[in-house]
Amino acid sequence: MTLTAFSPVLPSEGRWTAGVVRRRLDNGLTVLAQHDPDAAAVAVVIQVKAGFFDEPDHWQGISHVLEHMFFKGTPTRGVGQIAAETKGLGGYLNAYTSYEATTYYVVLPADGFREALAIQADALQRASIDAGELGRELQVIIEEAKRKLDSPSALTNETLNAVLFDQHRIRRWRIGTEAQLAGYVRDDVYGYYHARYVPARTVVSVVGGVLVDQAIAAVAEAFGGWEARPGETERSPGETERDGVRVRTLRGDVKQAELALGWRGAPELSDDAPALDLAAMVLTSGRGSWLYRRLRQPGLVTAVGASHYSASDIGVFSIDAELPVDRIAEVVDQVAALVRRLAEAGPTDADLARAKTLLASRMARRHESVDGRATAFATAESFGGLEQLDRDYERLMAVTADQVRDVASRYLRPSRVAAVAYLPHGEGADLVAADIEAAFAGVSAGDPVLVPQPADRPLPAPRPVRGRERHGVLHVALPGADLLLRRKATVPLVTAGIYRHRVGEETAADAGMAALVLRSAVRGAAGFDAADLAAMFEAWGGTLGQTIGADWLGVGVSVLPDATDQAARLLRDVFWHPTFAADDVERERDALIREAVQAGDDMFRRPIDLALAAAFGDRGYGLPLKGSVESLGAMDAASLRGWHDREFAAGRPLVLAVGSLDPEAVADRLAGVFHDLPARDTERGRPAVALSGASGLRHRVETRNKAQTALAMVFPGPSATDHDRYAAEVLAAVASGLGGRLFHRLREERSLAYTVMMSSWQRARAGALVTYIATSPSREEEARDAMLAELARFREELISEAEHARAVNYLAGQALVQRQTAGALAGEIVHAWLVERNLDALDDPAAPYRAVTPEAVRALAARCLVVDERAEGVVRGGQGG
Repeated sequence: MTLTAFSPVLPSEGRWTAGVVRRRLDNGLTVLAQHDPDAAAVAVVIQVKAGFFDEPDHWQGISHVLEHMFFKGTPTRGVGQIAAETKGLGGYLNAYTSYEATTYYVVLPADGFREALAIQADALQRASIDAGELGRELQVIIEEAKRKLDSPSALTNETLNAVLFDQHRIRRWRIGTEAQLAGYVRDDVYGYYHARYVPARTVVSVVGGVLVDQAIAAVAEAFGGWEARPGETERSPGETERDGVRVRTLRGDVKQAELALGWRGAPELSDDAPALDLAAMVLTSGRGSWLYRRLRQPGLVTAVGASHYSASDIGVFSIDAELPVDRIAEVVDQVAALVRRLAEAGPTDADLARAKTLLASRMARRHESVDGRATAFATAESFGGLEQLDRDYERLMAVTADQVRDVASRYLRPSRVAAVAYLPHGEGADLVAADIEAAFAGVSAGDPVLVPQPADRPLPAPRPVRGRERHGVLHVALPGADLLLRRKATVPLVTAGIYRHRVGEETAADAGMAALVLRSAVRGAAGFDAADLAAMFEAWGGTLGQTIGADWLGVGVSVLPDATDQAARLLRDVFWHPTFAADDVERERDALIREAVQAGDDMFRRPIDLALAAAFGDRGYGLPLKGSVESLGAMDAASLRGWHDREFAAGRPLVLAVGSLDPEAVADRLAGVFHDLPARDTERGRPAVALSGASGLRHRVETRNKAQTALAMVFPGPSATDHDRYAAEVLAAVASGLGGRLFHRLREERSLAYTVMMSSWQRARAGALVTYIATSPSREEEARDAMLAELARFREELISEAEHARAVNYLAGQALVQRQTAGALAGEIVHAWLVERNLDALDDPAAPYRAVTPEAVRALAARCLVVDERAEGVVRGGQGG
């Protein structure tokens, strides 16, 4: 097998910004437009240079408050109407606030572009900021702040910034404190809005199926009347140089420890920023990275990552990990050794080539979607100019190993490290500055983390085959597998994978077996160890991944097009010939056990897991896919081999490739790789599964020291093979999201929660309607009663014509929008083939939604939303949380 030499991934014309046209309106607003003739969707991204760094201390968090008020109406559009109208166009609308900007975006079918732009323009230029609505929304934001306090990683990493900086605004809890948020009045928010939201600080970026001239003309019409005025700014205080190790220890109701180590980095346009970016990628990108192989592969940590964040005037280089409390000292020593090696010897050429290849592939994946491109263009224009996007890429690709070593030696100095640990109550010792300094000032830099170069293996010769195109997908039936291939040439990447039905159903005794089998398989197969596999896949631009679903499982990767058949050959080895070395199995098992423990800290996932367990019992769909502490603890290499042999002995696998490829040519090559698989028939479907237990409420409750209580409800619903699933999705779309009933009634009117939703949970053999709400512990009963009252309305009343039209248009529009990337299209094909057992839905994914009537929605609600048939999962906060 020959490793493909590194070559930069670029779109046509050799520039990421090819085809982008820039115009500046008379009032100072900048318009960017790029036409994509192959895109059915369009993205409108509006970025305003006003973020957390623009806020003086007395306005801390106000940028985010203003972001929320964007959706609260204008003189001509009432509360909720902005989101509702956008939803009715088939669009998805949202926003986020970062340190230096606030970004508003909508993605929708291209034929709704002008209407969506008009809505966005109205909201941005003429926000009402009503005092009453502001008061209610501030309570929602306070709930959001509490949710963030309940997130261990968020609390740890923002505390690191507070430890690193003394004056700069990055030191602050960026969302704002509860006391400060509660004190804001309309004059505060409107004053900030009037001062910061001006045309000269605004970029409107349009990318997709709209001609450039039409896009620019529409933006000029929508924003040309916006009054030009000077924007007020108040720059953050600067920082002075400093030495001295700084540490802080946090404690709370958490299951595992969080550790963050950091240094001050380089500003975005600094000559040092690209080399620091590459330093972070050498440490953390892919399974071949230094941190993964030194910490994650041997099982010292559950997760680890490194990043270099650059702003206009500062930077932060950080390394963070999730880990057992008793391993903090060892992990600090290992990280210190790797940082010292980076500063003393630098990366090897192979390290740098691997990092650059992954960087190029990541850039390409970002540019697959219209919203990814539109956001990248807007951000570049706001901070350095549109051309900065191509310049930054060229600078990154030009970085040398000596430059990485140089910046590491100057920035990642032992005397300037900061460390934050978040520990469970009563466990572990507080961090000590002298211990951290000693670790990073040690003499030995440790052994290098070498990138292996496995021996070449010849590929099997292509075998000419004939296939049949079905619904845009080329299908070739081999004796032992089905090949499905689809061309999607947005960027030069191919998503390839091997997938199959799950034959058996897990029980409480073996929950997580499939997850452990696949995670162990990617550690070694066919004579290659984990480092070999990582080196090969990452040389081709991809990172090997696995998918473990309730109904199917598989392995996959996105690679450069020329490596498609090579990657498929290696995927075959991983899928059918894993090594299952005892040490590898033990390390992955321990990592999964730690993840199972840590899952209890996820205030969104945990209550839903509890509700599903209450609904389906301790088998199959009622079990966590990654298993439990008890089930995983009993697994070993022998049990994995036995399960793998039994599970993989029956049923036909699916081999898939989607992306920049010629389906017929690739089919011949893949046939050469897979032609000798044993002949297999398609397995029969298994019987449906009903919610377990007798009639009546089933519930599971946990009590935690958290700032919120999170409540999930599970009602019976249609499965993924039941035609009523489309009515269930229309119901969920009416209920959820911006402009949805639950959002309006429970969040906007009553300020009960930041997050409230309903979803249609669909599996091959069962289905459910799932609701979720997180609120202050004192309002749990109020939230439950309010949720049930809203659900009762769906049973008793027809949804309105307007609600029906919005939901149907939204689902139909998003069915098209979601096909932007090869990965998303691949997932749709896998689901259609393995779960629905046909590809019919690929022709017109919108048609089934348009056939749903309001009567069908009410009939479904009456049948499914039965109060006494629900299951509940509750993580009850309080106790001073």
